[in-house]
Amino acid sequence: MLSVNKNIQRILTVVFLLTALLSGWRMYALNEAEELWGHLPLFFYGSVWGLIVSALAGRWSRHTHNLRWLFFSTLSGVLLSLGFPPLPFVFLMFVGFVPLLLIEEEVAQDRSEPAKKLLLPYAYNTFVIWNILTTWWVGNTAFVAGIVAIWLNAFFMCVPILLFHHSKKKVPKTAYLGFIVYWLCFEFLHLNWEISWVWLNLGNAFAKFPSGIQWYSFTGTFGGSLWILYVNYLIFKLIKKYRTTRTKPRGIDLAETAAVIVLPILVSLAMYFNYEQKGEAVEVVVGQPNYEPHYAKFAPATAEARDREIVDLIRVSVTPETEYFIYPETVFANVDEDAPDGNKVIQKLRPILDKNPQLKIMAGVNAYHRLKPGDPDTRATRTRYRNDGQISLRYESLNAAVQIQKDQPTQTYRKSVFVPGAELLPYRDIFFWLKPLVDKLGGSMAGLGTQPYRSNFTSNTAVAAPVICYESVFGAYLAEYILPTKHNGGGADFIAVMTNDGWWDNTAGHKQHLYFSSLRAIENRRDVARSANTGISAFINQRGDITARTSYDVRTALTGQVHLNKEITFYTKWRDLIARIALFSAIILLLNTLVQGRLPKDRLQ
Repeated sequence: MLSVNKNIQRILTVVFLLTALLSGWRMYALNEAEELWGHLPLFFYGSVWGLIVSALAGRWSRHTHNLRWLFFSTLSGVLLSLGFPPLPFVFLMFVGFVPLLLIEEEVAQDRSEPAKKLLLPYAYNTFVIWNILTTWWVGNTAFVAGIVAIWLNAFFMCVPILLFHHSKKKVPKTAYLGFIVYWLCFEFLHLNWEISWVWLNLGNAFAKFPSGIQWYSFTGTFGGSLWILYVNYLIFKLIKKYRTTRTKPRGIDLAETAAVIVLPILVSLAMYFNYEQKGEAVEVVVGQPNYEPHYAKFAPATAEARDREIVDLIRVSVTPETEYFIYPETVFANVDEDAPDGNKVIQKLRPILDKNPQLKIMAGVNAYHRLKPGDPDTRATRTRYRNDGQISLRYESLNAAVQIQKDQPTQTYRKSVFVPGAELLPYRDIFFWLKPLVDKLGGSMAGLGTQPYRSNFTSNTAVAAPVICYESVFGAYLAEYILPTKHNGGGADFIAVMTNDGWWDNTAGHKQHLYFSSLRAIENRRDVARSANTGISAFINQRGDITARTSYDVRTALTGQVHLNKEITFYTKWRDLIARIALFSAIILLLNTLVQGRLPKDRLQ
């Protein structure tokens, strides 16, 4: 049997090596030809990890359960991947952690010294597979960014599992509470630090099925994460009991598990079918200019021709009833934040506004802010020098948005949550030594300018939340646009998402990003008008339903209605309350674990 396994191992190693070489070579050739990669990063990243695992399978651990645990950990990664959108198998999230929990249980029961180090490689295998199969498309944005996002995020995911494993040994009575609260704390941390890659937070898995999660208006996505984790624990407990006693689960145990799965769905369906859209309806048009962002192959040959296309799409799409036209992220270039009306494209829009005085044009822009003499440097300050070494300009580069309307000053907003690596070098004071590499790759240590609070675009029609790309993934952050404050015009009546999803090619990435907007609609009970360069642009109602959408890779404009709602949901007011409770519980559990770990063994008996 051992020789057969060795032969299989060699065959798999060769297959993965050839797949990695062929897909990598093809990606290189397409990059040289300025062509997009499509699904090739999936094959490259997957085969590289398969090559590592197959080459090291015999040495993964010397334990007799090595191959079985390797199978279980792989199964967990696959189940979690199949349960994530855009795939429809979300119910698999309820069992995705079970094989990994079975490994943890067996490792915990092994009293040998080597067993102390066995859990990490299997947990890491689970999370690398989950990250690859679900977010491989990040590699289309930047090859290195894809590697970092997958393998570093997988390592972070191991931390709550290892903490749970350690607490279980020291405080066994609260063991599986640790499994739940440590994971929720990990997700909460991921939302609130600079290495923020929150795409795979468990509650996001239900984004394609808004009818089943209407209670997100109370709990947000952390309610979904808690639901998934608790059901995984209940199913694991049933399997563990059967393996221990070899008796069928009791009816009451099965009923408990079924109730925990079914009751939230029934409650949600009741909320879904009884919910009615709130607020006055106004006509909105979202534009989809369809400019390929990597190589700009399909954009007009000159800036003037591109500007003309941008203006013409607005001109032919609006009607006397259109209140808003929304364009995607960075559709205008070279906008001075302090004097936006000097921009050539904005000037060309004025005649359209003269003919349609009710119209408000909202768009994402590349902008800059000049620092005046005496202004202090900010984190995002960039400096240009003259030939004599004197400073000629200090400024901030911005990913921003503007709202233009007749007889009113142009309003501006700064994007303030950035994609790590692509728009932000996390903790640059620590990683300052990366500056030569960042400069060589065309980046900047300065990053982009931000603003300290959420501000909205106001008019006599409505208050609109200008949400730019990655900001739409953060529930509590986006709720700051909705909750009335002195900074945001009294709270947003609807959400305008401006994004450029063309970086990922026609893959799962832009579909997942679209579905996540449904979560924000439910949490805050606000309509969403979504303008996406290349697609998918859409309208989403307050129940999270996608009521109208465009196709991918089409230059078009989509007309729809949004309702202007002023009501504040429980989630908008209290935001990530579940996560904060989990954080408090985790601190208590960790302290208890540390105390128990320092007590003499005879005191623990």
